[in-house]
Amino acid sequence: MTPDEDSTSAPTTLKLSVVRDVTIVATLVVLGLYAGAAFLIPLTMALLVNVLIIALSDRINALTPMPVWLANVAGVTVVLAGLFVIMYILGSQATQFARTISTYESQFDETVSRVTGFVGNDVTAFIRDNLVNIDMSYIARILIGSATSLLNQFFLISLYVAFLMAERLAFRKKLRLAAGDPKTGADFAAILDAITLSLQRYVGVKTLISLITAGISYSVFRLLGLEFAETWAVLTFALNFIPSIGSIIAVVFPSLIALVQFESIVPFLVIVLGCGTIQFVIGNFLDPALLGRSLNMSTFLVILALVFWTTIWGLIGAFLSVPLTVCILIVFSHIPALRPLAIMMSLDGRLGDETRPESAG
Repeated sequence: MTPDEDSTSAPTTLKLSVVRDVTIVATLVVLGLYAGAAFLIPLTMALLVNVLIIALSDRINALTPMPVWLANVAGVTVVLAGLFVIMYILGSQATQFARTISTYESQFDETVSRVTGFVGNDVTAFIRDNLVNIDMSYIARILIGSATSLLNQFFLISLYVAFLMAERLAFRKKLRLAAGDPKTGADFAAILDAITLSLQRYVGVKTLISLITAGISYSVFRLLGLEFAETWAVLTFALNFIPSIGSIIAVVFPSLIALVQFESIVPFLVIVLGCGTIQFVIGNFLDPALLGRSLNMSTFLVILALVFWTTIWGLIGAFLSVPLTVCILIVFSHIPALRPLAIMMSLDGRLGDETRPESAG
C-alpha cells in the first residue's frame, strides 16, 4: 500500500473504529445504569445536591465575610433542611391520605353520577367499569411504602453528601495527582468546572420557576380549601423539574381531588383553567426557552432525554434527565472524537468552550 493510499484510508478507519467503540461503550453503560439503579440513583442525587450546596456556600462566602468552612456548613444546612421539609410533607401527608382513602371511595361514586350530564353515559360507563374496581387499599400501601422510602433515601443521600463535602478541598489536589501531568489535570478540571456551572444555571432557572408556580398554585389550593394543599404544592414544585409533561401532571392530581371533594364543579374548573393555563405557558414556552438559553441544549434532546432516563430509572430518571444529559453533552464537547455529537446535541451548534479563543485574542 502506498503512503497516499494509507493516508486517505486512515480517516475512514478512524471514524469506523470510533463508531464501533462508542456503540459498545454506550451499550455497556446503558446496561450498567439499568442494573445498578438502586445504587446509582441515590449517588447521583447526592452529587446533584452537592453541586447545589457548593453553589450556595460559594455565594454565601462571596456576600459575607464568614470563613469557608462556616459557609459550607450554612449551605449544607439550608439545602438539606429544604429537602427534609419537602420529603416530610410528602411522607406525612401521604400517610394521612392513605388513612382517609376509604372516604374517597364512597365519594367517587357520587362524583361519577354528578359528571354524567357533562360527559355522557358512555364515558360514565367507561369510568365505572375501569376505575371503580381499583383496589384503593393497594394504593394506600404503595403511598405508605413510598413515604418510608423517601425518608430512607434522604438519610442515605445526606450521608453521601457529608462525605463529599468533607473531601471537597482535597478532591482537586487528588485529581491533579491522578492525572499525571498538568495539562491532563487542567483538562479534567475544565470539564468539572463546565459541568458545575451548567448544573448551577439549570437548577437556578428551574428552582425559580418551580417556586413561583408552586406558590401561585398553593394560593389557589388554599383559597379553594383543597385537602392536602401542601402536598399538591410540593408536587407542583417537584414535577416542574420534569420537562414539558411535568407541568401537566401537576394539574391533573389536584383537579381530580377537587372533583371528588367538592359537590360543585367550580373548584375543578378553577384549577384546570387557572393553574392549568399557568402551567401550560410555563411548561411549554417559558421553561424550554430559558432552559435552552441557559444550557444551550436542543429542546428535542430534552424530550428525548426525558424518555430515555425515565425508561432506565423510572420517575427519578425523569427528574434527573436534564442534569444527566447536560453532563454527557459537556464531556462529549471535550473529547475530539465525540465533539460532533455534542454539536448535534446543542441548541445552536455552538459549544461553551468556543468563546475562549476569541476572548483570549
